[in-house]
Amino acid sequence: MSSAFKVLASNSIRAVMAELVPQFERANAIRVSVSYDPAKVMLARIGKGETADLAITSSGAIDQLAKQGKILAGSRRVLARCRVGVAVLAGKPKPDIGTVEALKHALLDAGSIAFTQEGASGMHFAGAIERLGIAEQVKAKAVQQPGGLIGELVAAGKAEIAIQQIPELLAVPGLELVGPLPAEIQLVTVSEAGVFSGTKQAAAARLFIELLASPAASRVMQAKGFEPVSG
Repeated sequence: MSSAFKVLASNSIRAVMAELVPQFERANAIRVSVSYDPAKVMLARIGKGETADLAITSSGAIDQLAKQGKILAGSRRVLARCRVGVAVLAGKPKPDIGTVEALKHALLDAGSIAFTQEGASGMHFAGAIERLGIAEQVKAKAVQQPGGLIGELVAAGKAEIAIQQIPELLAVPGLELVGPLPAEIQLVTVSEAGVFSGTKQAAAARLFIELLASPAASRVMQAKGFEPVSG
């Protein structure tokens, strides 16, 4: 392949990229290198001087990068949105999480609960259990890691329940989605792409954004747990 460009992407879009990147590489003879991290970790890496050609992360993180002059004006594109959900090992009973009270009982009844320390969903969940008054009980049986696919801990038998953005839960073989968190304590994250300032691969990055924003990519995103963003 004649050229390459680098992408910094949120973990939530990993399964989508696994399907779309090979298509893009074959169609354009451009190699794509992707590094995945929670938005918080990505911003810290960029703050220490790291750069790339394209960022795909939450709108909030893209906002921060744009304010710092690190995203090219006019290059931003909203892609999709996703919610935080609950998953269990395939074949295991699915707890009732249809209401806040039901979720609270499900969390208290679970033997162990996996959620990230630095991912947006994990930080949101930590705040939610504080508001529900069960933080001490949940943290006592928490199984955590900084980021990555937290459902892998459930698939490996290290936890009973996983809490993370739905696309990340669906990306783990052997898990079954129970459903989204109740609306009252839900976190909706909008995913957005933007081209880094100073890149020499702006044309390739914009071409990849066009693919991500295409109807075909939208169908892939919906299959992987994302929701379309209208307008």
